[in-house]
Amino acid sequence: MSELSLIKVTKVAPMGGHRLRLSFSDGSMGERDFSDILASDGLMLEPLRDAAYFRRVFLDMGTPTWPNGYDLAPHALHAEMQAAGLLRQPAAE
Repeated sequence: MSELSLIKVTKVAPMGGHRLRLSFSDGSMGERDFSDILASDGLMLEPLRDAAYFRRVFLDMGTPTWPNGYDLAPHALHAEMQAAGLLRQPAAE
C-alpha cells in the first residue's frame, strides 16, 4: 500500500478491559490496550473508562467510534501500532 493510501479499520472487536482487536484495510491486524489514552483528562474519555461502555465501539466509515462521538483516526492508529510492533500480516495461504 502506498504512503498516500487511506487506511481504514475493517473490523473491530473488544477483547476485555480496554483492549481492541483491529483489522485494517491493508490486511494487517493487531491488538491494542487503550488504558494509556483513557488515563488522560478529557470529558469525551470519561464514559470510555467504563469497560461496558468501551465495548460499545463500532465502525463509522472505517473509524472506531463510540456512542458519545469519540473516535480514533485509523491512519494514526495504524502508524502507531506499526511503530510499536503490534501489527502482523495474516499468514499467506
